[in-house]
Amino acid sequence: MKSSAININKPTFGKALSLKLKDVMELTKFRLSFLVVFSAVMAYLLAIQTSSVDFLKILFLSLGGFLITASSNTINQIIEKDSDKLMDRTKNRPLASGRMKSMEACLIAGLSGVLGIFILSIFFNTISGLLGALALISYAFIYTPFKKISPTAVFIGAIPGSMPLLIGWTAATGSIGIGGLVLFAIQFFWQIPHFWAIAWLLNDDYKKGGYALLPGAEGKTRSVALQNIPYLLGLIGVSVLPYVLGISGKLSLAVSLIAGLFFLIQGIQLATDLTDKSARKLMFASFGYIPVVFISLVLDRI
Repeated sequence: MKSSAININKPTFGKALSLKLKDVMELTKFRLSFLVVFSAVMAYLLAIQTSSVDFLKILFLSLGGFLITASSNTINQIIEKDSDKLMDRTKNRPLASGRMKSMEACLIAGLSGVLGIFILSIFFNTISGLLGALALISYAFIYTPFKKISPTAVFIGAIPGSMPLLIGWTAATGSIGIGGLVLFAIQFFWQIPHFWAIAWLLNDDYKKGGYALLPGAEGKTRSVALQNIPYLLGLIGVSVLPYVLGISGKLSLAVSLIAGLFFLIQGIQLATDLTDKSARKLMFASFGYIPVVFISLVLDRI
């Protein structure tokens, strides 16, 4: 009877495999990694000088970028597993909940990081591989620990967060170039209000983990909300540069300006009423901005 009970409670191989894959996806932040891949591919498509697209290279770029991001996210969770246990948003993550051991996560991080850098270096060029390595190191070993030191971590995190644009551009051209830097700047300016909108909504939960990511010790105040505005204005400014430089045309210019103005309006609304509802609208505006703007840039180039 006891043996039968044990067999009943024991998950099948298929179920166990499904749960393990789910944990790996959560460990590597699969959806976030997909967004990073999207940015790198958009930059690659903008940089290539021909209308003929090599889909095999797109596949390798996506795979390399995904693996590096997965490694970065995994190391982030290894370092923060004890803090994750304290926050409602993260307490059920694989490491924080104890469903996965740190050694297993280290193995995943090491293999994916090395393989991702190798793919970018071999199938594209050394610069792309080095940028991938820099993104991994700066995110995992500088941004992650700095989150407990100062809100300046948001600016540090925006650097590896914008690196996929440079990786995609250099994968196509072999050099960083002004075009790559402009795309990097667009994503950099976008990330600041994006991060701060999330930090506003999760401020209390972040405090449980020992993080203070809003740009001011006073918390959700007007002076903090107003700090979004210069970056939203800067985003509108840099979004004009692809048109000025001849990277894209009038269609994407119009889309970028409209999306930027809508994003700015949400930031002004937050600074006006200081509500979580407005912060949520700002966050959702940030989610829509990047795909809308970069897809329009690529379509305008075709």
